Amino acid sequence: MDFIDQIRILANKIAETKNLIQTEEATKNAMVMPLIRSLGYDVFDPLEVTPELIADIGTKKGEKVDYAILKDGKPIILFECKKAGADLGTNQASQLFRYFHVTEARFGILTNGIIYRFFTDLEQPNKMDEKPFFEFNILDFKERDIEELKKFAKIDFDLDEILTTANDLKYTRAIQNRLSEWMTNPSEDFVRLVSSDLLGSKRFTPTTKDQFTAITRRAFEQLISERINERLKGAMTQEQTNTPEPISPSSDEGKKSATDIITTDEEIEAFHAVRAILRETVNPSRIVMRDAQSYCAILLDDNNRKPICRLRFNNSQKLKLGTFDESKKEEIYSLNCVDDIFGYTDRFKSTVASYIAGEITGSNA
Repeated sequence: MDFIDQIRILANKIAETKNLIQTEEATKNAMVMPLIRSLGYDVFDPLEVTPELIADIGTKKGEKVDYAILKDGKPIILFECKKAGADLGTNQASQLFRYFHVTEARFGILTNGIIYRFFTDLEQPNKMDEKPFFEFNILDFKERDIEELKKFAKIDFDLDEILTTANDLKYTRAIQNRLSEWMTNPSEDFVRLVSSDLLGSKRFTPTTKDQFTAITRRAFEQLISERINERLKGAMTQEQTNTPEPISPSSDEGKKSATDIITTDEEIEAFHAVRAILRETVNPSRIVMRDAQSYCAILLDDNNRKPICRLRFNNSQKLKLGTFDESKKEEIYSLNCVDDIFGYTDRFKSTVASYIAGEITGSNA
């Protein structure tokens, strides 16, 4: 399964269960350990992931790191965990600061199971920086965040490469935060800067300041709005040039009102699982989810004549999966949980292979 698909599946599970997790220990087991496992480390091998690593500090004995990832017997990444949803301020990072100083690890991660803050020693060797160079929110991430997170995976871990990009990440994040502040509340210095060429020889009076502060804020809003509209127009143009095949009037999907359709987290999780299963068989972009009121269809090429499976999850207590043989006959199976979908890997691959073979011979036309 591709790394981003693993993270999406974990994110869906955490979104469903986060309100049930009330302790630090539960956060470790249900949130942090699964993420470490997604990074490719064996959480049950103490030579690779050591829980409660001893990190004695001077006369203070018995200090323990929640988790330490090891390489060649030496810690390379430290995890300090707080309970789900807990604040991750400077006070919460104090233990991690101490552990970082007395171990050989170059990275420290402070987490509450949802937000992961990554620290290193960019400012002063062997002294952890006060501010993280990277922050990952498993419930709100972008693809570029996944690329940064993946650098910490076992198979991709390269100390020099991460340290090279960490400095840029740190300052990029700081600049983004500053720009965000200026967008909503432009500082006087910033307003002076952007208005200096426009004012010419005119004085920057309090009245001028108020006028150009409002103008600056409005200019930001209009610029962002225009950029968003350009992206939307581009997406709509692409969608119009790739209009999916109309659904047959006899199909269940054609009879349902779009307002009655709710795509559930379980359906989204299952969709990503099917995409991950078929990644080696076909380009994932060809696998499309089309939801209906009675079931959620997963199709090849968004083509109703190329069904891969149907998710019959309307009753969350009774999940059912519909698969298809080469004659497109549907067989329905009961699932105990969404992860049971991986037990139908061969069926999915066989179905897609038959469609691809039909493309070659022309029988799917």
